[in-house]
Amino acid sequence: MEDTAKRPDRRPDRRPGISLGRVLGFPVHLHTSVLFLAILVTVLYGEFVRTQLDVPQPARYAVGLGFVVCLLGSVLLHELGHALTARRYGIGVRGITLEMLGGYTEMDRDAPTPKVDLLVSLAGPAVSLVLGLVAVVATVLLPDRTLINQLAFQLAAANLLVAVFNALPGLPLDGGRALRAAVWAVTRDRHVGTEAAGWVGRAVAAGTAGLVVLLTVAGILSPFGLIFMLLVAFTLWQGAGQSIRVARIGRRFPLVDLEMLAQPVFPVPSGTPLAEAQRRVAGPHPAQPGGREPAMAVTDSVGRLVALVDRAAAAAVPPERRPWVAVDTVARGIDGVRRIPVDLTGEQVVRTVQEHPGAQYLVTRGEDVIGVLHVADLAQLLEPNRKMSP
Repeated sequence: MEDTAKRPDRRPDRRPGISLGRVLGFPVHLHTSVLFLAILVTVLYGEFVRTQLDVPQPARYAVGLGFVVCLLGSVLLHELGHALTARRYGIGVRGITLEMLGGYTEMDRDAPTPKVDLLVSLAGPAVSLVLGLVAVVATVLLPDRTLINQLAFQLAAANLLVAVFNALPGLPLDGGRALRAAVWAVTRDRHVGTEAAGWVGRAVAAGTAGLVVLLTVAGILSPFGLIFMLLVAFTLWQGAGQSIRVARIGRRFPLVDLEMLAQPVFPVPSGTPLAEAQRRVAGPHPAQPGGREPAMAVTDSVGRLVALVDRAAAAAVPPERRPWVAVDTVARGIDGVRRIPVDLTGEQVVRTVQEHPGAQYLVTRGEDVIGVLHVADLAQLLEPNRKMSP
């Protein structure tokens, strides 16, 4: 199963799944994909119980469901290892999510040092290793070919597999985080460590896919096992690619200068005809930072900014009607528009955009609005080679 302790890439209030409450103070969520896995494992393990043990037919699926609960409990303990270690070093944890292929711990910021990153990343596999060894001891001590013996054996195998697989040195696995910490410590650049571990992660994904195909051809792995492991490999490939992308974006954070990136504001009074407002914006005025075209804004009777003109809506008005259409009709109020101080760093700007998604933001200096940041412009700066959706 795949596991990763990571920073948030989703807003907490948009997390899919079912809330299970709090464990040790951490919100725990169950992704809806787990329901599919629970049904599948319940049926398959129930059939295994039927062939290996003398268990009545109705009871075997109850045993399978119990095994699913044990597996989820093991994954939860694994994630609690990450969460408790992160808390120990002052990193906030937004929650734990249990998914079909494992789970993840959502942290509110990156580890401050390579040492902390290493300890947080290895805490989960360490918990799984301990659980696996305890289950091995239980398997040896319990009577052979009994239900409890088989459950202990399966838990031992599952936890040891999770511990070993997650220790592989490639993102998004825990071993990849450890590799990132090592490269970070040597190069003193977190982004270099992330990209290096991402490429190793892609190699791990490709190697996993190749290995499971060979095992299937050799008759060692069942067709179901092939499909499941190929899904794991595909998930790893995607996660590694995302890590590489994040590292490349992070390198461009110093280029984010809100004063240069944001459109300067050109105010026009409420009630101004659209044609007149466009004439004023196009007319001669002082050069703007970065040569950016001004963003048209609407002010009230005392000069207070109250709305921003929607460029698409203004362009959709036929030219012959623009002298008779007030600028207010193609403007949107600013009450719901997030404000970003002009002196934020690139990383702080990106974090604000992630936590408060929107198409545009007001750039402020003190109480004054000095510009409008369009998220598309920020994305183009951070990923200049990425094609933007129309």
